Amino acid sequence: MSVADWCAAVMFAAITLYALLAGADFGAGVWDLLAGGDERGREQRGLIEASIGPVWEANHVWLIAVLVVLWTAFPPVFAAIMSTLYVPLTLAAVGIILRGAAFAFRKASDELAWQRLFGATFAASSVLTPFMLGAVVGGVASGRVPPGDAAGNVMQSWLNPTSILGGVMAVVVCAFLAAAYLTRDADRRGRADLTRAFRDRALASGALAGAVAIAGVFVLHADAPDLFHGLTHRGAALIAASAVAGVATLVLLVRGAFVIARVAAALAVVAVLFGWAAAQYPYMLERSVKIADAAGARPTLVAMLSVLAAGAVVLVPLLVWLFVLLQRGMLAEEH
Repeated sequence: MSVADWCAAVMFAAITLYALLAGADFGAGVWDLLAGGDERGREQRGLIEASIGPVWEANHVWLIAVLVVLWTAFPPVFAAIMSTLYVPLTLAAVGIILRGAAFAFRKASDELAWQRLFGATFAASSVLTPFMLGAVVGGVASGRVPPGDAAGNVMQSWLNPTSILGGVMAVVVCAFLAAAYLTRDADRRGRADLTRAFRDRALASGALAGAVAIAGVFVLHADAPDLFHGLTHRGAALIAASAVAGVATLVLLVRGAFVIARVAAALAVVAVLFGWAAAQYPYMLERSVKIADAAGARPTLVAMLSVLAAGAVVLVPLLVWLFVLLQRGMLAEEH
């Protein structure tokens, strides 16, 4: 692998971690929205706050890493994406800001009216943000972002069948991940009622994700033939592995193996993301810009990888320890 390939691999690893961790946070917001009224949904919302409260801000470090690597290592691609897809990216950024502020203010508010307002903002932003990010992925993967400054159509680049499919799939997959994770959290706390509730949500959202994926086959065949060809050839094994892991997750949830189900759910998402990477490789912008062509100067790439490696030595153990403390219940009193 070249230095440019390593930079692309690091960036994609950050995308994967953001999908697995922050994606579950967004999905938790979806279930917050669907939890019910103040009284009926109180217990579910309490579990959601306890599960994501200590980590939701930390999970955005992976999005920052993606932007830094893309900007530094592949500036032509960064310019093309940002100048063509700035509408959905701006809406996603607004969603992230509103979501974080509303999540914090709802917990600090004593009046029911304000709690409802902030809760609705938190939940709506948790749907808006993954949809817009999925639409961005759809626009890039379907070849609607050409090289150059603002060379693509500002609206059609993300208002198209593949982008809409990407947005819907992102919301559904985030909800599926969150439900699978929350099932385990409820079981660990000995809450049988919440365990059943989130298990049922995981089963429903997992089945819905499968249905959307099947419908997506026809969408991609008609709207993004190059991407469809890549997914059904170079990425076929990984897409099949994702389907197997998704079905295994549902079976494990029914059997009550919630820890393994959480791992299987994560593997299903990882496999489909890697399938997309395999389908598009070696292009960063479909059929127009390859990784090697978009890469910056070699000294810049080497310096960036060195800094990222040094930072990872400090960051990764701290993040792992944060999640260990959360799973052990040692942060529960704070939230």
